[in-house]
Order: sequence, then structure tokens, then C-alpha cells
Amino acid sequence: MGQDDNHWCELGFAEPAVVFKGPTQTARSVTEAWVALHGFCPNCSADRLPQLPNNSPVADFRCDACGEEYELKAKRGKLGPSIPDGAFSTMTARLAAANNPSLFAMSYDLAAARVTDLILVPSHFFTPEIIAARKPLGPHARRAGWQGCNILIGQVPASGRISLIRAGVPAPKVEVRAAWAATRFLRDEGQTARGWLLAVMGAVEAVGRPEFTLAEVYAQEGRLAALYPGNNNVRAKIRQQLQVLRDRGWLAFDGRGRYRRTN
Repeated sequence: MGQDDNHWCELGFAEPAVVFKGPTQTARSVTEAWVALHGFCPNCSADRLPQLPNNSPVADFRCDACGEEYELKAKRGKLGPSIPDGAFSTMTARLAAANNPSLFAMSYDLAAARVTDLILVPSHFFTPEIIAARKPLGPHARRAGWQGCNILIGQVPASGRISLIRAGVPAPKVEVRAAWAATRFLRDEGQTARGWLLAVMGAVEAVGRPEFTLAEVYAQEGRLAALYPGNNNVRAKIRQQLQVLRDRGWLAFDGRGRYRRTN
């Protein structure tokens, strides 16, 4: 990833600096070392992502050039629709913080010692709607009462799941950075406003083609109403969000209720 684009397919894991007793610790060390070696910052032109000290409370990597922070979650085998994360209370606090990190979600093939898939979820796609609390640990657990959470990555609009590596094939850095830049306007929105924008972006993507009509987005009114039961005029909200997305360049209005995705 940090090398020339033509060499991205050479994605063997870096050797861990320390040999750990447990397989989980070893895998974490290996995957973090791999990102430190091959990673790049999609927010700027930096081609390296320095690793933060172990047990940093918020993130795993920080770009020296722009300060963007990233967290890495890696698993053996395919990525699923949700990713286990840390404490629910910590995640809730992080959503409102200025340094809420973006997420690298990695899957790897242990036998082949290769990264198979790597996606990036920019921090501006994180809202409370995609964080699900897990059941607290029972009274006899070592950390009784502790409550973790899951990141419902499958509910993130496709625009917020930027593919860096898919089935072992890397994407050009220029495409990754363009995809990041296309939605960076979401950072200018408050958390509630972002939630609505993301919901409507998801509804637009669900149409399944670049050109769509207002009626096709209205067809998902029920799902959006369930997400925001306090809103009694969902169609007006849909129109408002489509206008924002048009003004931000994410889509274009072609007249007579017809729109077109530009990204």
C-alpha cells in the first residue's frame, strides 16, 4: 500500500517484533506491523502511517502529516456485517470527540500469510445508529458488568466502505483518496444531521444504479421512518437531504424528480 501501486499485490505479513504467547496477541502484532509497513494516509499525501504506542486509548495509528487517526480491526477469514469493538461507553464518548479515529477492517489468510481484504470506514461515517451494545458480562466474569459493543459495518453506506484490497487485489491509491475526498463534507455536519444524510445516502445506493428517481427513494420511507420515529414528515426530510447531497456534489439533479450519482 505504501509502495508503488504495481507492487501492492506483494502483501505478505511483516514478521512481528515480539513473539507473544497467545495467538490473538501475535495476530494483532503481525497485522499492526503490516499496516505500519504498508499503510498510507488517504486523507493526505503521506505514504506512511506511524504506529501509536501500545494500549493507546483511542487509535492505533496517526498520520504525522495531517494528524488523522486510525484504528485497526483484523480477523482471520471473511469480514462479517459486524465487528466487535471495545467498551460501549468508550465508543459512545468517542463518537462525539474530535479525534474519533477512522477504521481499517482487515481479513487475512493465516495459511497463506496474506491480507485478503482491507476496507476503510472514515470516521465521519460513525453515528450512534451503527453502534450496538453487547450484553454486559455476568456477575461471575473477571470483568463483571463490562459491556462491549459491535460496529455494524454492514449498515454503513457503500460510499463509507472504501476498498483498499479486495480478494487479494489492491486498489490504486489515487482511487482510495478520491473516494475518501468525495464524502469528507460529512465532517462539517453535526452528528444528528450526519445520521440523516447517511440514511438517505444508503437509500440512494439501495436503488442499485447511478440514475434514480425521487419516487424510488420514497419507496424506502418506511425504513427511514423506523430509524427516526420522531420525524413525522419523512418525505420532506428526504428531499432536504437530497438537496444537501446535491449541493455537496455527491449527486446531481437532472430535473423532473430525476437524480444522478456523481461519485
